[in-house]
Amino acid sequence: MKIAVVGSGGREHAIIKALAKSPLAEKIYALPGNGGMSDIAECVAVGAKDIPAIVRFAVDNAVDYVVVAPDDPLVLGAVDALEEAGVPCFGPRANAAVIEGSKAFAKGLMARHGIPTAHYADFSDEKAALGYIDGLKEGKIVVKADGLALGKGVIIAENKAEAAAAVRSMMSEGKFGASGNTVVIEEFLTGPEVSVLAFTDGETVVPMVSSMDHKRALTGDLGLNTGGMGTVAPNPCYTDEIAAECMEKIFLPTVRAMKEEGRPFKGCLYFGLMLTPDGPKVIEYNCRFGDPETQVVLPLLESDLLEVMLACTEGRLKDVEVRFSRGSACCVIMASEGYPAAYGTGYEIVVDEGCDCEIYYAGAKLSEGKLLTSGGRVLGVTAVADTLEKAVEKAYDGVKKVHFGNAYYRLDIGARALAAEKNAE
Repeated sequence: MKIAVVGSGGREHAIIKALAKSPLAEKIYALPGNGGMSDIAECVAVGAKDIPAIVRFAVDNAVDYVVVAPDDPLVLGAVDALEEAGVPCFGPRANAAVIEGSKAFAKGLMARHGIPTAHYADFSDEKAALGYIDGLKEGKIVVKADGLALGKGVIIAENKAEAAAAVRSMMSEGKFGASGNTVVIEEFLTGPEVSVLAFTDGETVVPMVSSMDHKRALTGDLGLNTGGMGTVAPNPCYTDEIAAECMEKIFLPTVRAMKEEGRPFKGCLYFGLMLTPDGPKVIEYNCRFGDPETQVVLPLLESDLLEVMLACTEGRLKDVEVRFSRGSACCVIMASEGYPAAYGTGYEIVVDEGCDCEIYYAGAKLSEGKLLTSGGRVLGVTAVADTLEKAVEKAYDGVKKVHFGNAYYRLDIGARALAAEKNAE
């Protein structure tokens, strides 16, 4: 099969590496991809949001299957357009991708179907939003831009004054553009966070290995929120008992709710969960593989990813075995110092011989035969081992063998998970 993967980051590199293991995969294109993945996929200068160009490329090159990985093209209807052109895809249609494209829709879905989540209200009028905040008890308040904001549209305010400032920044100052025209205001939940990606064909749900993300830019969970500075899998806080409860109260009800509302979801549905004292609750949904969660989950997948994806598309997921190894994985993101604010690019990336980790490139470009940095999150170094402790150690050994100017990475990826493991013993 000829396969095209839409997107250009570390998540897409991990998907491409997993797909390349399938005997069904003859040729892989990356649209647009990046220089770091050009050894395994043919990178084509087609933007991930240029849906007409994606469709033209797929049709003109007789592509058999397209994996639409990022949120933007999914919400914009890339799968709809490709399917209408006769090209099968992995990913939800636009009317299902709205589960990520609109936080107000997602919260309404949960309210209508009794899926556990934080108490909330949504507003398209700034004055009404500020009045609602004024009536809340003093304490932490979560303010979210309704639409897509590169994973940065969530502000955890320490008090009512900060929450009001967050609303003004989104609604009248336009911090996130049209994504902030509507805001969702939520109660602040406490407990360990867990990310669970799940394959679904609109009926059957097959959760993947759980993971734990690290969003803050700096060691010690300090600094600005980012798209993710590293992740580990599995998440030791996510026990078999909690997994069973999530399947019964969250995963299956969500997929059934989407189908009932005429929005059947096919593809990868991401559940961002908080394990609260009152049980697991949904913080957010994503309509696609997470980044960098994909970089630890797919290396543990033992089944053929392409076969699983095809089963999701064709509505026969219940007939396919989806198997993961019992090992652990750790991914440390190496970023450009200053990310997610201002940072420099154009530094050569050099990897020492003997680095036995997977490297997933995100912000990298080829120039005159050299691989140069071209983004904030440059690459992820992923290690797999029998235990989480060994995986973390191996990943940091790998980081020492990757070099570029202004490289920065957190020193504590996996520390929280290892502490949770010890507490559980």
